[in-house]
Amino acid sequence: MPALVLASASPRRIELLRQIGIEPDRVEHPAVDETPAKGELPPALALRLGIAKAEAVAARFPDDVVLGADTTVAVGRRNLPKADDEPTARRCLDLLSGRRHRVHTGIAVVFGGATRSRLVTTIVVVKRVTPAEVDAYLASGEWRGKAGGYAIQGRFAALVKGIHGSYSNVVGLPLAETAALLGTAR
Repeated sequence: MPALVLASASPRRIELLRQIGIEPDRVEHPAVDETPAKGELPPALALRLGIAKAEAVAARFPDDVVLGADTTVAVGRRNLPKADDEPTARRCLDLLSGRRHRVHTGIAVVFGGATRSRLVTTIVVVKRVTPAEVDAYLASGEWRGKAGGYAIQGRFAALVKGIHGSYSNVVGLPLAETAALLGTAR
C-alpha cells in the first residue's frame, strides 16, 4: 500500500485526520506561494492552493498518496488574512462581528499521476462582539496564525451563533470529503 503524505504544515490537520483514524506516514511542508492572484475570489483561491500544495509535494513523492489542503476565510468577495499580529486579528474580528462569513477549503489528493479535488464551503454566523470580548479573545493568543484571526475549536466558539455546513472544515479540513477522496486513492 502506498504511503500517505500530508502536504501541510498545519498541526490541526494532523489532529483532524487522527480523529477519524488516519495517520499520515509523512508530513511535508509544501513550498507554494499563497498570494492571491489579482481578482481571485476566495473559493477559487482555496481550491487552487489546495491543489498546488498537493501537486508540489507529489512531485517529490510520485509513488505515494499526497493530500493537500488550503483554507480561506471570506467576507463577501474579500479574503481575510492569516493573523500574524494583534492589529490584523483585531481588524478581522471587527469585520466578522455581527456577520456571517464563509470558510472555504480546497482539498486535493494526488495519486498515480491523477489529481482529485473538492471545494467545501461552510457558513459561520458570528454574534455581535463587544470590544471587551475582542480584547479577551486577543489576550488568549488562539488567533495567531489562523485564517480570519480565529480558531472555532477554542474560545471563539462562545462568539459563534451558528454554522451551516462542515464544522471540521472551519477547523481546517472537511473530514467527510477528505475521507471520500482518500478512499478513492487507497
